Amino acid sequence: MKNIDIRALSDTELNDKVSIEKTQLLKLKMNHAVVNLDNPKSIEVQRKLVARLQTEQRQRQLK
Repeated sequence: MKNIDIRALSDTELNDKVSIEKTQLLKLKMNHAVVNLDNPKSIEVQRKLVARLQTEQRQRQLK
C-alpha cells in the first residue's frame, strides 16, 4: 500500500486498516516463532506498513 492510497482513506477506514494490519503482523511474528517463514522479510514489510498507517493517523490528529 502506497502513501497516496493511505492518504485517500477516511478516518474510520484508516483506524480499521491499522487494527487489521497490526493483527496480521502479530500473526506473522507468532508463525515465525513456531516455524520459519518462507519469506522472513515480510515481517519487516508489514511492520513498516503499520508504521506508515500510524504516522498518517497521528498527522490527522495534529491537524
